[in-house]
Amino acid sequence: MKKKSFFLSFIVVVLGSAFTMTVALCAAEEAPRHAELVLFDFGEGFDVGEVITNDAKVTLSEVGTLRIETGHNKPWPGVTLKAPLGKWDLSKYEYVYMDVTNIGTEPVTVYCRVDNPGADGSENCVTDSIALNPKVAGTLMVRLFPTPWRLSEPVELIGMRGAPMHSGKVDASNIAQLLVYVRKPATRMAGKPGIDHTFEIKNIRAAGHVELLDAKTFFPFIDEFGQFIHMDWPGKTHSLEELIAHGKAEEKDLAAHPGPADRDRYGGWIAGPELRATGFFRVQKYRGKWWMVDPQGRLFWSHGIDCVRSANATPITDREHYYRNLPEADSPFAKFYGTGSWAPHGYYKDHSPYKTYDFSQANFLRKYGRNWEKALAEITHRRLKSWGMNTIANWSDSSIYLMRKTPYVCTVSYSAKRLEGSEGYWGKFYDVFDPSFRQALRRQLASEKSKTAGDPWCIGYFVHNELSWGDEVSLAVATLICPADQPAKRVFVDDLRTKYKTIDKLNAAWDTRHKTWEILLQSRQAPDKKKAWADLTAFYTRTAETYFGTIREELKKVAPDQLYMGCRFAWVNDRAARAAAKFCDVVSYNRYSYSVEEHRLPDGIDKPVIIGEFHFGALDRGMFHTGLRKTANQQDRAAKYKSYVRGALRNPYIVGTHWFQYKDQATTGRGDGENYQIGFIDVCDKPYPEIVQACREVARGTRDGSSRPVAGSLYEFRLKSK
Repeated sequence: MKKKSFFLSFIVVVLGSAFTMTVALCAAEEAPRHAELVLFDFGEGFDVGEVITNDAKVTLSEVGTLRIETGHNKPWPGVTLKAPLGKWDLSKYEYVYMDVTNIGTEPVTVYCRVDNPGADGSENCVTDSIALNPKVAGTLMVRLFPTPWRLSEPVELIGMRGAPMHSGKVDASNIAQLLVYVRKPATRMAGKPGIDHTFEIKNIRAAGHVELLDAKTFFPFIDEFGQFIHMDWPGKTHSLEELIAHGKAEEKDLAAHPGPADRDRYGGWIAGPELRATGFFRVQKYRGKWWMVDPQGRLFWSHGIDCVRSANATPITDREHYYRNLPEADSPFAKFYGTGSWAPHGYYKDHSPYKTYDFSQANFLRKYGRNWEKALAEITHRRLKSWGMNTIANWSDSSIYLMRKTPYVCTVSYSAKRLEGSEGYWGKFYDVFDPSFRQALRRQLASEKSKTAGDPWCIGYFVHNELSWGDEVSLAVATLICPADQPAKRVFVDDLRTKYKTIDKLNAAWDTRHKTWEILLQSRQAPDKKKAWADLTAFYTRTAETYFGTIREELKKVAPDQLYMGCRFAWVNDRAARAAAKFCDVVSYNRYSYSVEEHRLPDGIDKPVIIGEFHFGALDRGMFHTGLRKTANQQDRAAKYKSYVRGALRNPYIVGTHWFQYKDQATTGRGDGENYQIGFIDVCDKPYPEIVQACREVARGTRDGSSRPVAGSLYEFRLKSK
């Protein structure tokens, strides 16, 4: 930030109006440093014959807008837009963007690929996409360079998903063409045609700015607060005095915004209908939409946030030179050194255990003093209420949620024997037929008996997270390639023996050559999926139903009044989702997309759904990775937050959304390297004013300068939306 801008911001902080001024400064600072470059404007005289088509038709629907109608007979139907003079030099620009409108009747995902000569879809190109519901517009942005900073020469940077680099995937000085397309449409059912799409594109431009950093003076690049040294931005903390001043400004903001007045102690809707009160949270369909009902019988929609906790350690082993002024051993801040071992991916997977440092906790000590843990817990509950949130969501600190000031969900994680033939991003699937699966669950649930079970503030339980369900035969195939002593494999072979009676009949059905059932048990070879399909899918269903049924049975023994909310699907097929719907009170999904308005369970199953994780990030506040869904800047992030939550409110099945996560991840990453700008607060405990304001608008209703809601409060919006 320029000195003048910083001086103005600091004065406003002292005066207690930081949030409003900071937003204004953000907008000013984020103006491009040079003019955008128009790549195509489709203006008067544009010849649509210049557009190369692939199973697509193009027309100018109006001046400046190209309409694309895609077919379904070829892969990747769409168009190619060649650089008019043979190439564009976009080396000064950060990204290419275009406005896209879906004018069709089906949801569509539109892709844009930016090519160097010789691009093949993998090399010499970069690609991104945008998913749009019918009659919805959005901006598709493709980054030419991973971050807004480019190093003058290569340096080794480890342990981070995103980081400044010397070069990207494309040579931005030699961009030859843009491809705009959709995937080859899948058929709805055998023998039926695929889906055609119609969408429009306009305002195709290069924008943004990439800052050149001198690699020789790059290290150290993280300051004592945990922030990127080589950039300034609105809201950055430059000193201890500023850290304290930000806290005082927030105190005034919280006092001015105590939270929605139409809520009961649990966050339910006082002004709404009064339903049956059970003393616990439950689910009910009301006026055609699923809702939660709070312990006092009021409609409740879970508007929450994950990872409400203080811990935010980053590995420092093998990269101590990244950091400026790490504390000495006799410093009061040395207590924030630690040791980590969790690293399922990335550099530290093979370099564990490792030493860590927690900049967030160090900043809490600086800001709140010796009793920082208590102070942080107190202000966190106040923040959530002020922001219009009513749920402390998954992965949160029990010392905070057991204060019983904000409703919470509980996380149940445990380890048991794995299915050796399976694989997955977070590890192998569980062998649900092994006794350890139930036994370990019982032990873990026993620890909740005196804490969360029977607590009216506890909404319910998630058990496990983002398991690898694969396709609808994967777990059955994985079972057959397991060793003979795998309990699941013995169950599967027994099922086959019961069905076929003789091994010859199984061989005839599967076209196999097993001489005995024992030889089948010893075999580690997968069958032909098509020929064994009926048996594979049947055992997959049995596995999934045993998984969910066992958990429900044990959970309800310990906490009969709390909700069982599933395993937070990330990768899932319809067969697994049906099993979840059979046993869960609420089916949970982690859905990193730009909209869940059209999200449904398979086969039209009428069951409540909750979104356990979603987020958006940007690179305008000194962080190196946007997270799983990127935005252009903080204003765009805030707008997409509002759009996502309001889309969920319009969805009659969704009973809540939980943002991931409370704080930004460490600038240099956690154990697996994730270093996403996805928090409501930064590493210095300063809330991002843009997304806080968006959250408040969702909860209270957008105002027009008076007290009259324009969009309606969260509850009014859901009740009245169609």
